[in-house]
Amino acid sequence: MDLERILFSQGFGSRRQCRALIAEGRVAIGGSIQTDADADFPIDDLRFDVDGTTWRYRERAYLMLNKPAGYECSREPQHHLSVFGLLPTQLATRGVQCVGRLDEDTTGLLLLSDDGQFVHAFTSPKRKVPKTYLATTRHPLDERQLQALREGVLLHGEKTPIAAAAAAMRDERQLEITVNEGKYHQVKRMIAAAGNRCEALHRERIGGLALPETLAPGTWQWLGEAELQALRAA
Repeated sequence: MDLERILFSQGFGSRRQCRALIAEGRVAIGGSIQTDADADFPIDDLRFDVDGTTWRYRERAYLMLNKPAGYECSREPQHHLSVFGLLPTQLATRGVQCVGRLDEDTTGLLLLSDDGQFVHAFTSPKRKVPKTYLATTRHPLDERQLQALREGVLLHGEKTPIAAAAAAMRDERQLEITVNEGKYHQVKRMIAAAGNRCEALHRERIGGLALPETLAPGTWQWLGEAELQALRAA
């Protein structure tokens, strides 16, 4: 693939902007400055530098972000900052989008990708991908509330009860809950319907993929093949 197309596919701007980067000597491969936009390179395991930062060529982008509170999962946020501001500009330029959404005040594991099939697979209600949250409740939890969540609670506007795939106490105000759907404010509404109130919500896991303890709030990382397999196993 020629160098201009490589940069363009990875989100480094328009074709014209990519050619300018190359002509200005800002792109290097293997430590050598590249000035020929039409030079061909094999893309398998290709690494290149732009302005001193090393990038690996990736046909598709698969990311995880530890979303902090105070961010909206939108490119055009209404009241808060956008999660896309936490990513390098190149990733937003190449069309990365959120795989589902987390509320502004909900923290934790958020997937992003520019692979439309991947996004659909993990957001389609038919797939019933399990998602596990840690909820902090206002009042102490009891077995009656847990049982209601497991058996199903009726939410306003819904015709049938919705049950948690799993619900367990970590301590008297810490609820671990797994759901297979993604309705609007679902976990918060379920907790309210069970007779309590959600004060804070943190997503820990999607399918078989857990948020790494080493990934600090507001930071992101690429998904490796092992992590993608853990997701697909769900």
